[in-house]
Amino acid sequence: MPTTRNPKLAENARANRNLMNDAEVRIWLELRRQVYDAKFRRQHPVGPYILDFACVALRIAIELDGSQHDGDPNDVIRDAYLTARGWIVLRFSSGEALANTDGVINTILATVDERQRNLAS
Repeated sequence: MPTTRNPKLAENARANRNLMNDAEVRIWLELRRQVYDAKFRRQHPVGPYILDFACVALRIAIELDGSQHDGDPNDVIRDAYLTARGWIVLRFSSGEALANTDGVINTILATVDERQRNLAS
């Protein structure tokens, strides 16, 4: 399935990289260490969406949601779109990312480890 780049989406993603909130900055500082040889990108476009963080090789999407996402039906649609394309979507609240950074990172690392093992089998 060929993909075409949406220049406007790419421009928005680029702008978002300069507007990261405190939770995104905190998680990014951990992810950019590229643990387990998993390279993460921030504000990465996939289809019509911009993911907060993405490991493209393992198809892991990480979304940090503020309170405006509580019960947002668009998140269900977005997750279904990504899941149908082989992505695992990990969602955390921004509050959780700030208050329990180690727990969030440990969940991400466990998912990375599981995906790597599944790909190796």
